Amino acid sequence: MSLPPSPRIHALDAVRASALFLGVVLHASMSFIPGIPIWIVQDSQASAGFSLGFFVPHIFRMVLFFMIAGYFARMALGRRGVLGLALDRAKRIALPLVTLWMPIFALIVTVAIWGAIKANGGEAPQQETPPLTAQNFPLTHLWFLYLLVIFYAVSLPLAALIRLVDRSDRSGRLIDAVTGLLARSPLGTLVLAAPIAASFVTTPMWMSWFGIPTPDTGLIPNTGALIAYGTAFAVGWAAHRCSDLVLTAWKRAWHVNLVIAVGLTIWLVMELGVTPNFMPVAAGLDRLPVAAAYTLAIWTWTFGLTGAALVVFTRENKIWRYLADSSYWVYLLHLPLVMAFQVALSDVALPGAIKLAIVLAASFAILLGSYHLIVRKTWIGGWLNGRRLGKAAQDTPGLTADTPG
Repeated sequence: MSLPPSPRIHALDAVRASALFLGVVLHASMSFIPGIPIWIVQDSQASAGFSLGFFVPHIFRMVLFFMIAGYFARMALGRRGVLGLALDRAKRIALPLVTLWMPIFALIVTVAIWGAIKANGGEAPQQETPPLTAQNFPLTHLWFLYLLVIFYAVSLPLAALIRLVDRSDRSGRLIDAVTGLLARSPLGTLVLAAPIAASFVTTPMWMSWFGIPTPDTGLIPNTGALIAYGTAFAVGWAAHRCSDLVLTAWKRAWHVNLVIAVGLTIWLVMELGVTPNFMPVAAGLDRLPVAAAYTLAIWTWTFGLTGAALVVFTRENKIWRYLADSSYWVYLLHLPLVMAFQVALSDVALPGAIKLAIVLAASFAILLGSYHLIVRKTWIGGWLNGRRLGKAAQDTPGLTADTPG
């Protein structure tokens, strides 16, 4: 049975696509970051300026993504119900994670070995590989799917339980009141920043330059990532309950939020530097200024960019619509491809900016070309996007913008 169409929110489509595409830019920049190598290869033209391509998007991009995911998750819940949404997310999030992890990981390992051989003068370095355990399991960049599975596994049973025991929706009205108050007040940003800042301050080995610790290793996500991204998912979920009020508040304050975000980011760069720093400050209040600035930057970037998109993307833009539809596929497949171009160009005598541009241009050309040829109108698109596009598909944000693809 087909679901009735619902209006597509083009601005949030653009936000979701931008968050995922920024991930490609972030990973492409990592081979050009100077200092202690943080990637499989360090380019011969690494310089401090490229660090910003990692540092700035890393502040906000995944919080932005999980907030949009939470927003459309609740929209889809209203259309599909708990069971229907659970089955849909099992197909489009859990199944891609399970089936695509192995081939993507194998490609990443292959490119990593190539990079190691190239860096070692043509000889394979001798290195023992530890056995896989729950603690060191390499989720790679697919960790975002793993967290989404966790958030759905928590939110959907909870939503079903609340519907069962609170038929008058008293708890919902209380959530709406709190959400409206926080959305209209500057204190809302401080409230949302507080739990993440507390995590940063109390985590023994928090490395401030890297902000939210990426949960890409191990099947038990780190506490900081669960707090940060779980809060973002919950914010998006709550925002949908009083959507008009919240979206209007974000639109109204977008410029203020972006000015604050840029100012905080400049201060963080001046304080932390542009070269990765792996030395954590001792846990305690000495971390508080950086932790507070970083977490406030997270939310001001998130609300500022979302509000700006709501102002700019008031109508459908076919280019952004296409990019939004392709973004899930692009992000799933981009990492081994980007890494391969980085290894191939690592010792080429070209300016770093040109090499970075080549990596990005070649990667996007292949990823978007493959999306158009083998995904968009095929069963793969039906699997990942919920329907095949280009065949009079209905525009349903519950089927598109609430998930990575």
